[in-house]
Amino acid sequence: MTERRTLKTVAGSGGQHWGIYDLALDPTRSTMADAARIAPRAEAAKIDALFLADLLQFGNQGAIGAQEPLIFMAALSQLTTHTGLITTVSSTFNDPFTLARQFGTLDHVSNGRAAWNVVTSAFGEENYGYAEIPSPEQRYARAEEILEVTHALWDSWEPGALRVGEGAARLDTGKVHRIDHRGEHFDVAGPLNIPPLPQGRPVIFQAGQSEGGVRLGARFAEVVFTSLPTIEIAQEFTGRIRSLAASFGRRDRPLIFSSLHATYGATEEEALQLARERTDSIDLDAGRARLESMLGDADLSGVGLDETVPESLLPEITGINRRRGRVEIFAAWARQGRTLRDLVIAAQDTGHWAETGTPEQIADAIEERYRLGVLDVVSVGDLGEDRTHDFVANGLLPELRRRGIVGSDYLGATLRDNLELPLAR
Repeated sequence: MTERRTLKTVAGSGGQHWGIYDLALDPTRSTMADAARIAPRAEAAKIDALFLADLLQFGNQGAIGAQEPLIFMAALSQLTTHTGLITTVSSTFNDPFTLARQFGTLDHVSNGRAAWNVVTSAFGEENYGYAEIPSPEQRYARAEEILEVTHALWDSWEPGALRVGEGAARLDTGKVHRIDHRGEHFDVAGPLNIPPLPQGRPVIFQAGQSEGGVRLGARFAEVVFTSLPTIEIAQEFTGRIRSLAASFGRRDRPLIFSSLHATYGATEEEALQLARERTDSIDLDAGRARLESMLGDADLSGVGLDETVPESLLPEITGINRRRGRVEIFAAWARQGRTLRDLVIAAQDTGHWAETGTPEQIADAIEERYRLGVLDVVSVGDLGEDRTHDFVANGLLPELRRRGIVGSDYLGATLRDNLELPLAR
C-alpha cells in the first residue's frame, strides 16, 4: 500500500468571536490581539493552517458578524511565517477579477500561504441588493463560473513571463494572455494584472454539502470542509464526492476536512462532567430556535421537549434555500426518532463532529477516521483558550505524532508544500 500523507491540522484564527470587540473598547489594543497570540501558538505546535470563517449580516446565529476576512488574514500574514491562511469569502456576493487579485495578493504577501474557502453564503443577501437569497442551484452555478474565471486569470501568465535580467525584472508580454471569458454571469477580458502567484493558485477549500455543493467540491476543491457528525455519514459523503470527482476526470481526490468539536479533560470523568455542565447550561428556548434554523426555519413550537418531531413538520429539502446539507443531517436524525431535547443538544454543535474525553481518547477517535480514509485535515480546537491550548499542544498533538499520524514539522515554505499538494496550474 502506498504511504498516505500525514493528517493535516487547522486551528481557528481568532477573528470571529464576541471577545474581539472587548478589545475594540480598549484604545491601547487592537482587535488583532487575540489572533496575534494564537498565531505563534499555532506555529510553535506546527499546525498547518489557521482558518477564518465569515458572517455577512448582523445577528445571525447570535454573533455580531466577523471582521472582513481578507484584510484580517493579510494582517495576520505579517505575524506568521509558516502557517497557512484559510480565508472564507463568498462567491455569491463578489466578482472573479476582484477575487483573483485579492487572493493573488494574499498569496504574494504571505509568500505562498493563501487558501480560499469558497462558500456560496446562506445569509446576507439584504446587504448586497438581493430581495431574497438566490436558490442553491443559482448560487452554485455562479460559483462554478467564478472558479473557472479565477483559475483562468491565475493561469494567464505563462512560466517565464517575468524573469530577472540586468538587475531588474523583465516582462515578456508575449507570455501574458487575455482570457476573454464570456459567460452567463461574467464577461472578463483579463489577463490578471499581478505577477504569477508563489503557489500558482491559492489552495481551494470548499464548504457545502448539498447536491450543488458536492458537485462544486468534486469539480474544483482540493480540500472539502464538511460537517460529518458520524463515521457512517463521513463514509457516505467521502465515497460520493470522490466518485464524482473521478467522473470529472480528476486524478487527484479532494482531501476531507472535518471540524471537530472536542471537549477535553485530564480524565474521562472530568471531560464527561464538562460535557454535562455544557448540556445543563443550554437555554432550551434559544436551543429550540437554533434547531429550527438547522431544520430550515421549521416551526417546532408545538413539540414537547421529550417528544419526537412529526414528519409533517420536517421540510422538503428541495424547498430549502439555506444550508441544505445541515437540514439533511438534522431531518435524518429526527426521522431516526431522536427527541426534540436530543436534537436541541445536538444543535449546539450545529451538525459538526463532536467528541468528549482525554487527549488520548480524542486521538483514538481521530485515528479511527484517519485509518478509514475519511479524514485528511482536522480542526483541533481553540488555541486562544489557555486550557484547550494546553490539551492540544501538550496532549493531543504529541499523541498523534507518537502514533505517526501527524507530522513533526512543516514540510516546506508554502501551504501547498505542507498539505502535500502539487503546484497548481
